[in-house]
Amino acid sequence: MRRPLVGLVAGSLLVAATACGSSGGSTDKDTSSGGTTTVKVGMIPIVDVAPVYLGQQKGIYAEHGLKLSMTTAQGGAAIVPGVVSGQFQFGFSNMTSLMIAQSQNVPVQAIANGVASTGVPGKDFGAIVVARDSPIQSAGDLVGKKVAVNTLKNINETAVRESVRKAGGDPDRVNFVELAFDQMPAALDGGRIDAAMVVEPALATVLGDGGRQIASAMVDVAKNLTVAMYFTSVPYARQHPDVVRKFQQATAESLAYADAHPDEVRQTVTTYTEIPAAVLAKVTLPKWPARPNRASIEALEQLGARDGLFKTAPDLDKLLP
Repeated sequence: MRRPLVGLVAGSLLVAATACGSSGGSTDKDTSSGGTTTVKVGMIPIVDVAPVYLGQQKGIYAEHGLKLSMTTAQGGAAIVPGVVSGQFQFGFSNMTSLMIAQSQNVPVQAIANGVASTGVPGKDFGAIVVARDSPIQSAGDLVGKKVAVNTLKNINETAVRESVRKAGGDPDRVNFVELAFDQMPAALDGGRIDAAMVVEPALATVLGDGGRQIASAMVDVAKNLTVAMYFTSVPYARQHPDVVRKFQQATAESLAYADAHPDEVRQTVTTYTEIPAAVLAKVTLPKWPARPNRASIEALEQLGARDGLFKTAPDLDKLLP
């Protein structure tokens, strides 16, 4: 979800798509393990993707004949072209990035649910936050203020804009600035920004420093918002439907297991991130439903269109499983 697609021009993505050709990417057969298929997955080292790591550890993917080779990246800006070019067979990205790509005729296909908002105001894994002594009390007070989002013109800016609207403010009068999530707590504490749209673990860090939540922006977009999904390229999906089906089934089982075992999720996160244990213990975990919430994605699409993110409307029938 972080550092998503915006920032890459459509042309560079289409070049990546062309490079993919009709091969659909490569799939390696690990004959030493009884024909298990090894697939490469582009991941972001954040809490959101814990179910896949946990599913690998628990043998869920192995039961479906898959071995995952995980490669971490900063975000969708690297993962989307990587999947389209065949560098990865599967990847993780937020829904706005996928919709932008699809609207630009980049051949991406969402195949499995990724992560969802908790749907509970004040108890979500993402929030708009301010410093302890800030006079800002609601999202409506952000008009004329400097607000940090991890990437401009993407899912988090859309969410903040909706929170501002719902609080009676004009989102076009908010001064959005781009800043990496892990830099937001210090910037907020130092007064370089007035507010930030943070997600875990940055949210726990800000609250631990005495910061305050003023809005649950993802909840304001839609209750139980589908924030991100796992995806593949259209050519790969056409040429390897059996592998895609196995990945879908194993991922659905892994999501369900993670949702039911939060303590194991927190332990798994320590294996692929450097989040301190003390911070991780305070992190609000997202939800991991087995299926995406289409109505919430449609709401996100409508808001994105209102904010001018799409040159042409994305085709959700083609994008979603």
